[in-house]
Amino acid sequence: MSLTQRDFDRLSRYIYQELGIKLSDSKRTMLTGRLTKRVRALKLSSISDYCDFVFTEEGQRLERVHLFDVITTNKTDFFREANHFDYLTRTILPAWQSELSQRRSFKIWSAGCSSGEEPYTMAMVLADYAEKQPTGEFNYEIIATDISTKVLDHAKQAVYHSDRIQPVPAEMRSRYLLRSKDRNNPLVRIAPALRKTIRFGRLNFMDENFSLPHLMDVIFCRNVIIYFDKKTQERLVCKFCRKLQPGGFLFLGHSESLHGFNVPLTQVAPTVYRLAGY
Repeated sequence: MSLTQRDFDRLSRYIYQELGIKLSDSKRTMLTGRLTKRVRALKLSSISDYCDFVFTEEGQRLERVHLFDVITTNKTDFFREANHFDYLTRTILPAWQSELSQRRSFKIWSAGCSSGEEPYTMAMVLADYAEKQPTGEFNYEIIATDISTKVLDHAKQAVYHSDRIQPVPAEMRSRYLLRSKDRNNPLVRIAPALRKTIRFGRLNFMDENFSLPHLMDVIFCRNVIIYFDKKTQERLVCKFCRKLQPGGFLFLGHSESLHGFNVPLTQVAPTVYRLAGY
């Protein structure tokens, strides 16, 4: 199947408008392959027919979410960029506990959580930290969001191939991951107590107001903004700032930077930024 220039331009404009993702011509082959699967699933004749359908009222109602699943790239790992979790537990959390003037839960958001490895890593790290504190002195809440319903479903199932858990420290594997009694079964599942600490939800970064229940102490949005142009990146980071507590932290991916952005954030470690107001 082929994707005509006209249809590629139509989809590119729509994706930029709805998701903020700018598709360059180099992505055309990738997009063709992914759309072909949807064409076959819907029993349509061509990608052009698919594009025509997407822009109908019925297509907007039924196919829009599937199109977004096709467009978004979801790559993640447990303990990806592990230095970030070290900084969280060794620097941010002790300071947060000592500076906090009122007792409340520590709130952290995995923005662009993909298939769940990042928020489950957060849950392991925070559960481990909480166990080392005097009873009841550290509580936490984790929110995890993504635009893709497909990866959110995967994340909620909390089931992973054993190959995926290699970065998880051995002690945490034994405490937080469940194996089948059948040793030939390569799948593991996140322990129920850990799963209960995370609230998953769908969120589009292009929404004007993120529907979060409260301000966050820490936001992880790593290896996400690289898919946006500079204007959209700055606008998105400004939205994150509005969802942070004064003095809260934003973590970006190792290849991302806020250089030249007009935002109230100060870099405090590699790809770690702190909001003004502390």
